[in-house]
Amino acid sequence: MDSQSHPKGKEKLAQAMIRKDKKYMLCKSLIPIFFLFLFTPLFGQKVEPTYKHVSYGPHKDMVLNFWKIDSKKPTPLLVHIHGGGWLGGKKNETTSPSQLKNGYSYASIDYRLAGVELLPAAVHDAARAIQFLRTKAKEWNFDPERIAVTGGSAGAASSMWLAYHDDMADPKSKDPVLRQSSRVCGAVAMGGQTTLDPFLLKKKVGLACIRHPMIWKTVGATSHEQLMKDWDKYKTLSLECSPLTHVTKDDPPVWIRYGKPAPVPVIKGDGIHHAGFGRLLKEKCEKVGIPCHLSVTENEQPEMNSHEFLKQVFSIDNRK
Repeated sequence: MDSQSHPKGKEKLAQAMIRKDKKYMLCKSLIPIFFLFLFTPLFGQKVEPTYKHVSYGPHKDMVLNFWKIDSKKPTPLLVHIHGGGWLGGKKNETTSPSQLKNGYSYASIDYRLAGVELLPAAVHDAARAIQFLRTKAKEWNFDPERIAVTGGSAGAASSMWLAYHDDMADPKSKDPVLRQSSRVCGAVAMGGQTTLDPFLLKKKVGLACIRHPMIWKTVGATSHEQLMKDWDKYKTLSLECSPLTHVTKDDPPVWIRYGKPAPVPVIKGDGIHHAGFGRLLKEKCEKVGIPCHLSVTENEQPEMNSHEFLKQVFSIDNRK
């Protein structure tokens, strides 16, 4: 081998090694993409609504999405109400395939937030959505007697309010929607607020709870201090929009869940989703003799999970 061929041989070997490294790195970089495409149908697939942005009332925010499942017989219906303190949030625009494999159709609603219209707009809109859906029961193939509601935080509060509030149907109304029943056969609520009473909440949960704007801003107060100072001004509205106010012995069962609660009184942190809300409701339900299934992380555990609860309420005739 001459003096020139030796460097050229080393150069060719180095280039070959570089090409090999590039191929290895390319293959390595493609592995995550391969697995992404492989498992996307299982984990990433989203289902568009059967009926999208359907208006259920006169305001532009009163719209819903509906997912219709295939069934020869009318199915139950689960209606989702979004959270956000009645101050934010929006309805689901897609859902997972697994949501539609439970044997019931599914809907998700928007409603007027407190920045647009103060309470009781949000809960009244939720009631109207239920009434409107009943007008579509035959067309969309679901059973109007088997409608349940679900949501987290403010959506949970609205869900419980619907479960406990008296029927808002007005048989003499000129509006055919308002002639329908607003009642539901059950509610699944996560981290929901059961009362807006600041004095009760200060005692049972703590200041961290009543400082949250959901308690005072949604009824028109400028602060929690002003709410309490001028309680006579806000009392009627606050209590009217509190699920706890409306609990009676003819109400449907609810299933409610909360995370591990901070010690009471809660001065800092997340008091607005505290298990104290659920314990107040559980106590009231036990007094009147109706089911309230309470789940609290590392504390109370109900005899059934939320999936089992829905199967039960959808199979029982809850007509009043």
